[in-house]
Amino acid sequence: MTWANRAKLIVGLILVLALILVFFVIFTQRNSQVISTSASIEAEEYKIGTDYAGNVVNQYVNVGDTVKKGEPLFTIKSLSVLQDVSVGLLSYDSASYSVTKDGTMTFRATVPGKISAIDTKAGGFVSAGADLATIDRSDSLSVEGDYMLSPRDYERIRTGAEVDVTLPNQTTISGKVKQVTVQTTNGDAQTAIQVSSKYLVQGAYSGLVNSGTPVTATLHLRQDGILAGPQDALLAFVQKIGL
Repeated sequence: MTWANRAKLIVGLILVLALILVFFVIFTQRNSQVISTSASIEAEEYKIGTDYAGNVVNQYVNVGDTVKKGEPLFTIKSLSVLQDVSVGLLSYDSASYSVTKDGTMTFRATVPGKISAIDTKAGGFVSAGADLATIDRSDSLSVEGDYMLSPRDYERIRTGAEVDVTLPNQTTISGKVKQVTVQTTNGDAQTAIQVSSKYLVQGAYSGLVNSGTPVTATLHLRQDGILAGPQDALLAFVQKIGL
């Protein structure tokens, strides 16, 4: 065998081994990813409720309106409010409401955000303990994802682990695991994961970043073994060349 043929053989063996290694990394990487069974973008919700029964005399907001903290939402007229304020059991002003001497109570937004639900309307009657509206607080968007994991895979979840969030238009944004809760059913870990991301800005990506938008959340599990470090480096190279 000539040196030229030997060189070709060696190069061929190196290429074969390189391909085997690349496919091994891709296979291992896929085994270290879990796709959500369901996921959506959610916001922190704040309920605006009343401790007093009364008639709704004014409604200042509608679903979809953006409100600032302290902005008026509803006004009710209540005999119970009149009685309590007259004997000093109810203050005239607070962060969440203001009261007049004639028993009129105006409810204010306790946080800035967007009105996501209205549970009453002007001219209606509300009972004590009823909700008036719901506010999705500004700058509180996160992804809530559900996963069905084996005990082994559940153990490989890390706080701060990477999560790829795919929007309905197939755009993928990156996020990180913020919180994990779990319930075991028939030996499987039904896992709920909250994902934070700097890209979850209200109305971004042509309005797709919004509370209630369905998404797909791919969770990256911890990689174990002595090849974990070199594998990460090789994976970065594989992703860079587009495989």
